[in-house]
Amino acid sequence: MKYDLAIIGGGPAGYTAAELAGLNGLKTILFEKNSVLGGVCLNEGCIPTKTLLYSAKVYYTAKESAKYAISCENVGFDLSKIIARKNKIVRKLNAGVRAKIQDAGVENVVGQAIVTKINNDGIWISCNDQVYTVDKLLLCTGSEVVVPPIPGIGETEYWTSREALDNKELPQSLIVIGGGVIGIEFASFFNSLGTKVIVVEMMDEILGGMDKELSAQLRNEYSKKGVEFHLSTKVTSVNGNKVEIEKDGQKSILEGEKILLSVGRRPVLDGFGLENMNLEKFRNGLKVNEFMQTSNPDIYACGDITGFSLLAHTAVSEAEIAIEHILGHHRKMSYKAIPGVVYTNPEIAGVGKTEEILQSEGISYHVKQLPMAYSGRFVAENEQGGGACKLILADDDTILGVHILGNPASEIIVIAGIAIEKGMKADELKAMVFPHPTVGEIIKEVL
Repeated sequence: MKYDLAIIGGGPAGYTAAELAGLNGLKTILFEKNSVLGGVCLNEGCIPTKTLLYSAKVYYTAKESAKYAISCENVGFDLSKIIARKNKIVRKLNAGVRAKIQDAGVENVVGQAIVTKINNDGIWISCNDQVYTVDKLLLCTGSEVVVPPIPGIGETEYWTSREALDNKELPQSLIVIGGGVIGIEFASFFNSLGTKVIVVEMMDEILGGMDKELSAQLRNEYSKKGVEFHLSTKVTSVNGNKVEIEKDGQKSILEGEKILLSVGRRPVLDGFGLENMNLEKFRNGLKVNEFMQTSNPDIYACGDITGFSLLAHTAVSEAEIAIEHILGHHRKMSYKAIPGVVYTNPEIAGVGKTEEILQSEGISYHVKQLPMAYSGRFVAENEQGGGACKLILADDDTILGVHILGNPASEIIVIAGIAIEKGMKADELKAMVFPHPTVGEIIKEVL
């Protein structure tokens, strides 16, 4: 059977593209090797981790409630029920995604799709012993966990995010190898529930890519909560529950009940016939243009497979661009204002350029910054204090970057993202009316 569009991969990019294509009249088929849609984000990443983190935040708030003149006695938690709640939410959202795909008239096939050949008649795809031909193909195969060649890792029982999300027994201690977003979010979760957490990071600061100054402030907050950090430190081997580390030529041993490996992800390029497509690669992913076309104009790629921005909201935006282009529109993908958020407590978020990036590019800038305590709403709701809002401006006061440490940074950062995407200057954003009292007013206070 012939289709206008085939999509391989049912994660955020894949299901977004499928729904949009179906609603706009394209005969669309979506291949997903797993029985559930949603990809890593919905099933093993974004949604389940944030569900766990919210439970941890509620528990932490209850324990600290005396600071808000509220008395809570015998505060406790049930990890198995926290995991059960997470699973219930994932199932509910899975059902919602599947309903949207069905309502859009998209055919969903469960199985491993393999592109077998490309000729003048179209693109040929094999799945479950059936052959399908399509005019256009969209690759949304996502990413997978990187397992570095650490001596002893193959003989060690370790967690990745998948195992950590389903564990129903709280470990007494946890060594997190990798201080990126995923590692720090899990460090936050387990620390809040009482686990002794140790983080080992090769770089000189956690959360590489985020604002370095605010990342250091977040690290200091968690150091006060008992998290132990080893920066500029290399893991040289693992053996059971022991992790050998090296810093400045000195080696030592860390011990933990569990080890969580969180050193990054890489695009999935195997298993779907990429060798039959002769597509140009870029870094560790596929090269695409501003319309998400690969080197073959009939084949598009969105999401983590491009190796550019491994974020669900980036994948969704790329999918919209790809389908619009197939439909004859020419809106280009912009990476100018892609927000990054770490859902710790407090949250940290950023959009646009960091000081470190601007310095490396040799671009002149100036900084405006205030503590979050300049927001009355923030003071009313955050007894733990701390946090800051930093705006980075060009010489002509165009807003280049905004970085926030403090709750709810994840909800505020979109304001900054709009300003950066539209090229707004400081005076233009300052002239906007912000509701009072809101934490978002901190942006106006800084300006």
